[in-house]
Amino acid sequence: MNFKHIHLIGICGTAMASLAGMLKERGFRVTGSDAAAYPPMSTFLEALGIPVAQPFAETNLNPRPDLVVVGNALSRGNVELEHLLDERIPFCSLPQILHDEFLVGKEVLVVAGTHGKTTTTSMLAWIFETAGFQPSFLIGGIAENFGSSFGLGRGRHFILEGDEYDTAFFDKGPKFLHYFPDSVILTSVEFDHADIYKDLDAVETAFKRLVNLVPRRGRIVGFDSGDSIERCLSKAFCAVERYGRTERAAWRVANLRFEPERTSWSVLRDGKPWADFQFPLAGEYNVWNATAAAALAANHGVPATTIAEALATFRSVKRRLEVKAQVNGITIVDDFAHHPTAIEQTLGALRERYRGARLWVVLEPRSNTLRRNVLQDELARSLAQADEVVVAGIFKSDAIPEAERLDLNRVAGEIQKLGKPARVLADADAIVNTIAPELRAGDVVAILSNGGFGGIYEKLPERLRRPRVST
Repeated sequence: MNFKHIHLIGICGTAMASLAGMLKERGFRVTGSDAAAYPPMSTFLEALGIPVAQPFAETNLNPRPDLVVVGNALSRGNVELEHLLDERIPFCSLPQILHDEFLVGKEVLVVAGTHGKTTTTSMLAWIFETAGFQPSFLIGGIAENFGSSFGLGRGRHFILEGDEYDTAFFDKGPKFLHYFPDSVILTSVEFDHADIYKDLDAVETAFKRLVNLVPRRGRIVGFDSGDSIERCLSKAFCAVERYGRTERAAWRVANLRFEPERTSWSVLRDGKPWADFQFPLAGEYNVWNATAAAALAANHGVPATTIAEALATFRSVKRRLEVKAQVNGITIVDDFAHHPTAIEQTLGALRERYRGARLWVVLEPRSNTLRRNVLQDELARSLAQADEVVVAGIFKSDAIPEAERLDLNRVAGEIQKLGKPARVLADADAIVNTIAPELRAGDVVAILSNGGFGGIYEKLPERLRRPRVST
């Protein structure tokens, strides 16, 4: 590249922040801007020494950069986007520069699917790192083993999370179609991203196109989980191996055990005992994630003993069942879950890990799917797994047409019909002020959002640390 100064609009997105770090490591001068910055990506960028201008403004493009990377959350009307179009400043998408600058010449391993991408990508990268392969990687979150969401290793593999969301305002195809993978893990296929996909058939079409990019010499490791994945894999030109619990699965999970501090299981390969694994993570879904990563790693020559060593030392990802605070015997957990299936899995994992605890769930409907009523009934059923349910006001509700908008009162009503108390409270402050006096030692509070949620992760622990006033 002949560019020296690259500016990223929307830099605080997880993938954009990672790209910023990669570009800086390659020697470019990197700047960025966003509407608002919050942890963990704001602190991540600060540690890298990458300046972030807030809010968006034409002056953020002065001096004129050589290239602008436009995040996929940006649309026409953004002041910086309008300025670069008027001034004809060269611009591109994240997937485009990622492919051209970093993926060419690498063996590309993509982890795709509706759920589990970030954790599975992190596991796969850590396995390859433990094996001494020195992989490059790009993850949609901070992998705690690396303390980073990216790495530029000297090895031949590039491991990355493949997102089915659209690429940019000028390219509405899925990001992962730019990555041209040599091998793929496909964790799940469900309806999501209701703002860009009309229905499940449209989602499946995107994943079918990804499958169609894998060369004959490549490999797909797919979850043995039903019709949607089967339809997506039906016309693959490469070898396909399934993982799961059925007899058909080439990588079959057995002897699954959940304990207070660890999870353990065995894997049968083609029906024969292959390896025993354990790690400190909770949740059956994480066992599937780890088994998928183990299967693809084994196909790339990593011994089972090395995979076991890597998984035993795996430390998860920021904002994935992350314990944010423990105050007066109350445990506060942060999780990114923003789809009914993910919420169900998250709460199930917490039930397994904190048996006997009173489980609270505090949800901010923030994702483009959750803010809509398309999965409203499924959302109510998933939340009803908790003992106490609190739902915040819909993030930027006015951006969703009223006829399509999530009906919070209906969700609360459905949860109450299932026998669980449910409340709708306006925002983080109202939630903290309401529930803090009700929390008691032994409670577990799962806060679910894919954003900053009004600072609730800091506000609730701070409030709980205050001395309680007796009445």
